[in-house]
Amino acid sequence: MLNAIRKVTDDLYFVGANDHRLELFENIHPIPQGVSYNSYLMMDEKTALFDTVDWSVTRTLLENILEVLDGRDLDYLIINHMEPDHCGSIEEILIRYPEVTVVATEKAFDYMRQLRIRSIDNHKTMIVKEGDSLSLGKHNIVFVEAPMVHWPEAMVSFDTTDGILFSADAFGSFIALDGVLFADEVDFDRDWIDEARRYYTNIVGKYGPFVQALLKKAATIDIKIICPLHGPVWRENLGYILEKYDKWSKYEPEEKGVLIPYASMYGNTEQVAQVIASKLYEKGVRNVAVYDVSNTDTSYLISEAFRLSHMILCSVTYNLNIYPKMEYFLREMKLLNLQNRTVAIVENGSWAPQSGDLMEKFLDDEMRMVDVLNERVTLNSALSEGNLTDIDSLVEAVVDSINND
Repeated sequence: MLNAIRKVTDDLYFVGANDHRLELFENIHPIPQGVSYNSYLMMDEKTALFDTVDWSVTRTLLENILEVLDGRDLDYLIINHMEPDHCGSIEEILIRYPEVTVVATEKAFDYMRQLRIRSIDNHKTMIVKEGDSLSLGKHNIVFVEAPMVHWPEAMVSFDTTDGILFSADAFGSFIALDGVLFADEVDFDRDWIDEARRYYTNIVGKYGPFVQALLKKAATIDIKIICPLHGPVWRENLGYILEKYDKWSKYEPEEKGVLIPYASMYGNTEQVAQVIASKLYEKGVRNVAVYDVSNTDTSYLISEAFRLSHMILCSVTYNLNIYPKMEYFLREMKLLNLQNRTVAIVENGSWAPQSGDLMEKFLDDEMRMVDVLNERVTLNSALSEGNLTDIDSLVEAVVDSINND
């Protein structure tokens, strides 16, 4: 083959593309290792393309489809998700394959019109809902609605013949594939899980209850392969990624450990964060992650907050308020519905330290099921001998909480 096409099964082909040029996914989340836009072409008595790709890589998709079809026509275009990074090529597909039937939910067709896919009303369409099916010949495709995972129109498609779940944005990951197709071709737990978590928590994390509803539906069918719209295909050890999604969508900590994000203007608040981290290790805690909120993109902090059971928020007071970068992190945690965490607070202020009270008020009033420990450390400009007793008390309280969870 002239293009980077790979077989998922004997009659299912990956025809998607990688993107290493995009710096910010959704123009907000850094993707230093790139991202893939996955599209799959099934070759049966009838041919079917499952989703398209971002406009930026449409040429690659079209060339891949042309090569796999090898002179055959495209019979069906199945759209599971209408976000522009997956529907960016629909118009071009309709131009090149005028006899194609577009299959999607009613709301997905509404979004096509909103996104000015002008020719959709001049093509054959098939509106599907929960439980509807489509026979391609040997393969039978059943459609399952998946609203708010993570858009209202989303659905997943299940090939009952080979047990393949076309899962839309569920079970995806940042990182371009670069030749990889299957998750078992890499050390996923070492090299990919952090970016899979960062993808889920920042893109889908807010909608945990809807993910739980989809997982309950998935538990009733015999899934053998998962084909997501980003990242590798799952054909082995499906329980690994299903368990991760179950924890993340229940907002349960993935691991016992402590996240210490600090907001420090001149290094004094950073110093106490480092002292606390050292003392935690001395007490036997082996899973401590320390980050400067000013030079760490918030998407990484959110991912770590989902991963770990405890947080110690360390913030200088700024304009009689929470330091802006820390405040943004707190608001993102709220927006993404993070809960079931234990938090301790460190504040700093040269003349009027108020960040501690403000952070605690935010956690109490704006977030759900967050336990704020009573032990607190208050700095006046810099760490002093007088703070050491409070630091030891805070560390002891965090360690006790970890051990008793």
